[in-house]
Amino acid sequence: MAYQSILNWSGGKDSALALYHSLKDPQYAVGRLLTSINSTYARVTMHGVREVLLEQQARNIGLPLQKLMLPEQPGMEEYNRLMSETMEGLKSEGFTHSIFGDIFLEDLKKYREEQLAQKGFSAYFPLWKRDTTDLLHEFLDLGFKTILVCTKADVLDESFAGRHIDRDFLKDLSGLPAYVDPCGENGEFHTFVFDGPIFNKPVDFTVGEKVYREYRSPKEAGDDADAPAQAPMGFWFCDLLPVQEQGDKIL
Repeated sequence: MAYQSILNWSGGKDSALALYHSLKDPQYAVGRLLTSINSTYARVTMHGVREVLLEQQARNIGLPLQKLMLPEQPGMEEYNRLMSETMEGLKSEGFTHSIFGDIFLEDLKKYREEQLAQKGFSAYFPLWKRDTTDLLHEFLDLGFKTILVCTKADVLDESFAGRHIDRDFLKDLSGLPAYVDPCGENGEFHTFVFDGPIFNKPVDFTVGEKVYREYRSPKEAGDDADAPAQAPMGFWFCDLLPVQEQGDKIL
């Protein structure tokens, strides 16, 4: 019997490729997509994609979507509490496994496994330790289409926000410093996947404005009150605007 599984869905390329492989693996029965939402702005956390586009993604894939509603900048204690409550609910519905698109961040993998084990879940990482350049080529060869919706400004400038990942993008990445990961695994960029083999039809959208924003890491309980504040991190966001079936833009 296949493991009843949820897939942690960001809407980006890594989660899309993880879903593609999981759907082909008879050991896992993916029954739901789980996404964290910034409830203040109704957008996918970190990626900044509008909630309505996330919903359209799920519909076009054909899987139910569950949203984890978060405050604008939750601390880890609050995030863990809300996630714990969500996982308890999923456990009561018969889910036993949680799938991620992580590739090589060991600390993150360990954190996920430890948190899930407390709720009786197992974690599965179908892309784990694969070469990220190979993954990006596989992604394109399979026919996936995606657009950069967020870039870390000190690594990728404004011109990268709103670009599609294609062969020219790969060439441009090869000219950047070696520490820039081809899949953006270190947070260099985030994407929105709008077509590919897991979709029944493409997600329709138009490209909106680009916005620069800065964020500081929130202090946690136990942090030294006198410790200097961390320097803000800057990001370029490219807004995507949903389009109705008849072609009218939703504002």
